[in-house]
Amino acid sequence: MLLVYAGNGKGKTSSCAGQALRALGQGMRVAFGQFIKRDDQAGEQRMLRQLLGPRFYAGGLGFFRHEKDRDKHREAALRTLDWGRNILPESDMLVLDESLYALDAGLLMREELLRLIDSSEHDGRHLVLSGRNAPGWLVRRADIVTEMQEIKHLCRKGIGPTPGIEY
Repeated sequence: MLLVYAGNGKGKTSSCAGQALRALGQGMRVAFGQFIKRDDQAGEQRMLRQLLGPRFYAGGLGFFRHEKDRDKHREAALRTLDWGRNILPESDMLVLDESLYALDAGLLMREELLRLIDSSEHDGRHLVLSGRNAPGWLVRRADIVTEMQEIKHLCRKGIGPTPGIEY
């Protein structure tokens, strides 16, 4: 099954973590990778590492903000994708958090992600993807799509990220 958590609202990573927790509770083998966040940057990473050990991977370099950094961010995205490809055969569910950010920024190519989607489908594995700007082709292909919509957020009042809420 292909699941997508998308949209501009808060909750995509939290939904991915909840989906992973639910699958673990059913005795499934879960792997969880992140494309953008640096390792040990966010609270969910610490807990996922405790639960999953080497089945958790945070391969990001932080937000991709400058074109001059494209090559190193692309390399990080490819390392994360390779990690996902390698761990997929020994997983019942693979979560690739922030994969749609990487796709939208051109750090991942459509064909690269499609190969992984095809592999997961062929092998009967669940694949969970998240991020902003889910492309139409992915929405059409997915079995379940949830869009997070921001209604109100403290950042609009100039209040910075809150530990335990945003990271």
